[in-house]
Amino acid sequence: MASRKPPKIQTKALSEFPIVAIGASAGGLAAFEAFFSAVSTDTDLGMAFVLIQHLAPDHKSLLTDIIRHYTRMEVFEVEDAMQVQPNCVYVIPPNRDMAILNNTFQLLEPSFPHGQRLPIDFFFHSLAQDQHKHAIAIILSGTGSDGSKGIASIKADGGIVMAQDLDSCEYDGMPKSAIDTGLVDYVLPPSQMLKQLRASIKQPVKRSAKHLSVYTSKENDLHKVFVLLRDQTGHDFSQYKPSTIHRRIERRMAVGHIDSLQDYAKHLQHSASEIDALFNDLLIGVTNFFRDPEAFAFLKKHIIPKILSLKPIGTTIRVWTTGCSTGEEAYSIAILLKECMEEMKQNFAVQIFATDIDPKAIVVARAGAYPRDISDHVSEERLARFFTPLVDGSGYRIHKNIRDMLVFSEQNVIKDPPFSRLDLLSCRNLLIYMDSELQKKLIPLFHYALNSEGILFLGSSESVGEFSDLFATLDQQSKFYQRKETNPSLQYTIASSKRLSPSVNVRTPLPKVAEKNTYPAKLPLRELTEQTLLQQCALTGILVTDQGDILYLHGHTGMYLELPSGEVLLNNILKMAREGLRRELTTALHKATVSKQIVRVTNLHIKMIDRISTVNITIHPLVQPEESTLYLVIIEDVPLLAAPEHSITANNPSHTSDSRIEELKHELLTQEEFLNAANAKLETSNEELKSFNEEMQSLNEELQSTNEELETSKEELQSVNEELSTVNAELQTKVADLSRSNNDMNNLLAGTGIGTIFVDHKLCILRFTPAVTQIIHLILSDLGRPVGHIVSNLLGYDRLVADTQAVLDTLIPKEVEVQTAEKLWYTLRIQPYRTLENVIEGAVISFVNITETVQMREALYNANELSRLAVVVRDAHDAITVQDMDGRILAWNNGAVRMYGWSEAEALNMNVSDRIPQKQRKKELSKLHELSHDEILKPYRTQRLTKKGDTVEVWMTATTLINENGKMYAIATTERAKLPKLSDNI
Repeated sequence: MASRKPPKIQTKALSEFPIVAIGASAGGLAAFEAFFSAVSTDTDLGMAFVLIQHLAPDHKSLLTDIIRHYTRMEVFEVEDAMQVQPNCVYVIPPNRDMAILNNTFQLLEPSFPHGQRLPIDFFFHSLAQDQHKHAIAIILSGTGSDGSKGIASIKADGGIVMAQDLDSCEYDGMPKSAIDTGLVDYVLPPSQMLKQLRASIKQPVKRSAKHLSVYTSKENDLHKVFVLLRDQTGHDFSQYKPSTIHRRIERRMAVGHIDSLQDYAKHLQHSASEIDALFNDLLIGVTNFFRDPEAFAFLKKHIIPKILSLKPIGTTIRVWTTGCSTGEEAYSIAILLKECMEEMKQNFAVQIFATDIDPKAIVVARAGAYPRDISDHVSEERLARFFTPLVDGSGYRIHKNIRDMLVFSEQNVIKDPPFSRLDLLSCRNLLIYMDSELQKKLIPLFHYALNSEGILFLGSSESVGEFSDLFATLDQQSKFYQRKETNPSLQYTIASSKRLSPSVNVRTPLPKVAEKNTYPAKLPLRELTEQTLLQQCALTGILVTDQGDILYLHGHTGMYLELPSGEVLLNNILKMAREGLRRELTTALHKATVSKQIVRVTNLHIKMIDRISTVNITIHPLVQPEESTLYLVIIEDVPLLAAPEHSITANNPSHTSDSRIEELKHELLTQEEFLNAANAKLETSNEELKSFNEEMQSLNEELQSTNEELETSKEELQSVNEELSTVNAELQTKVADLSRSNNDMNNLLAGTGIGTIFVDHKLCILRFTPAVTQIIHLILSDLGRPVGHIVSNLLGYDRLVADTQAVLDTLIPKEVEVQTAEKLWYTLRIQPYRTLENVIEGAVISFVNITETVQMREALYNANELSRLAVVVRDAHDAITVQDMDGRILAWNNGAVRMYGWSEAEALNMNVSDRIPQKQRKKELSKLHELSHDEILKPYRTQRLTKKGDTVEVWMTATTLINENGKMYAIATTERAKLPKLSDNI
């Protein structure tokens, strides 16, 4: 029947209706019938259905015609470039892979032979990328695991996943595999799935118009969801990108038929299982081996050789992969490291830390077992070298030499200390789910974790952003970045993961001059009086240090101080004093600092702008307990009428002039000496201060460096502690596995019943199995004793020590049969004990019970002897017969056939009395019955009948046969024809 074109239905926009992809295999027809029969009369479901079944490649499919019987919707076999419409059913054609792009089907030639294809996974991946949250996946009856990988993509993009209830499946392989992933939202019989689909897709459609307001106006409810998640799981999702979080929460609300975020938060408070379900939805990981092949090719060709070339031979290569999910990416890096080391012929210890917050993913990664479809991403050569096929043929397991390179651990990269001293850090497709603030915390954290030239490997949609000062770009397309060295003063704190700013020395500001009219509204009378007097006093006061630095000003200081020209470094009174005041002020301040006494200088002439002013200065030391001394400089104007020197000068001008000159000369000399001393002292003080300042700067730098080292050491210790915790968890897992293996081995050795002794090079006992104690008397306290000191139960064999030593010397196994005192036989086998590295570490002595074999061998020997005897009896010329105690013939040889004419078959149906003449029958029978145990009748002459009725003269010998219980059970007779006498022939 020719396929029909789908009608152009315009009930909904193409981007709004869901597309339901249904995968099935064996038993799928019955499931399809139950699925569509539930709504066989409904033609307006508002969704499109795509059926993907495993079909024979060389036969036309009848599935399209079959489905038409169960639904009134339009049913089409897909053609290339066919557009998807709602309320239609589409069936995959045989021998085609099918994808979808922009709501249009694309048919492709199969890339794998029939039996190795996974068409359901292929379409699910394509549907998720094209339809995102409008994608719905259903897994129905079938064998294998096709679809289990594809549903991860559906869930990652916000879609819904259903699986058939196992009790209703004809073949539960595919549904069970999907359910085991933990990604299935509903497990239902096919007849109930459409009802649940209608309820699920109805929720987001009704709420879509108001969702924006829900998340903007009720952000507090969203924070409650984050709090509940954090309380139960220990992980904070509040800094993840809102679009990702909202989509997952919206999907969970649709699953639970909850209309508002507030109601959903209340629902989480009472449902721990729903919190776990939301947590699992937020942790969906989409990964595979060698994802982004170009990036991994660049990693192998350029990055790993660069890392190896910088490391000394024999050192450890340290790698950290964050958000490792189920481990494919971590194993991919390990494989590339292994290949590069082999190509470069260099040997390094490799330690790869692979972490994730999803405990279920870590369990899968630790097991290292993956389905068959990894062959889509792993070459045949790598599959053969680094993977081992599973026993049931369902997939592959990573090889032990690759598995031993990795340590898997649960870790939250946001709050847990990072690993340190890393050569390579891979954080791919994790940052894209986090907001910019969280990214700004992680990038500096990665910088701290890497070595000086370590490499950061990001996903195709990620970058280091504004931190170009921390990382240099090696390849923009493949997202490889190399760590830069930064200013040592920039440190990163693990607790906050934020970059710290360099320390800045801030000088203590000078005290501010008190502002005018800042008194309280009402003052005490004493303070009011004192402040009024100060305001009315004409004195000018300046509070300075011993170096003249101004701390406080009072009064009109502008008449006596001026700003110097040039750069103003300090507010120093000695530099600001006007001409005529500077020299005397310097001298007086020096005297005051030395004597700590009040110093007064009078009649100083200060040159003002328009006049000369006369002032007196007084310097008062202000001693403060346990603090430096301050000095108050008081400047007082001198009135012109108060100068008495004018009258003296007028009466005797010559005398006054000479005295004044001498006085000035003396004062000048004094001032010069003082200035020279002060300058010398000042220079010395300056040198000392400079030296002290340099020492303080050096000490400050050392303290900063020490502090930075302590911070770094603290962070390294935290990282080492985290690393030890991770290694400890891995070791605990290995110890548990080893304990389980030891238990299995002990039970295996005990179950075989083979006695085994393990000895070292000195022939001291290391361990033994319980079965060996029946042969050699061993107890637990004999461990460590030489095997030659133990008493054995063997007869005639005393070369155990010598033979074991010979095997250790020659490495040639030895086997010998020995017998115990209980008459039991054993094969004693001695062989070298070889480790996995083919190193000889002792010998293994094993005893295999062969008692039954020896008995069978003896029985076979006896049987052979009897066989040879039977040949003699068979070929003898005499008639040899065996009869039971009732006279029935049991054996009849060829000689009897020749002598009497009866065949063996005829004779076995006869009684011995049939061959005895009537007149001798009674006598003969009584003679045979009178035979006792072990008695042999001497040959005697008698007669026997032939088949023809003739009488034959014979010589007969009879012997009794005795069974195992000592009872006579038969009589053997030998009958020889009597030869005629020579006289009879004459």
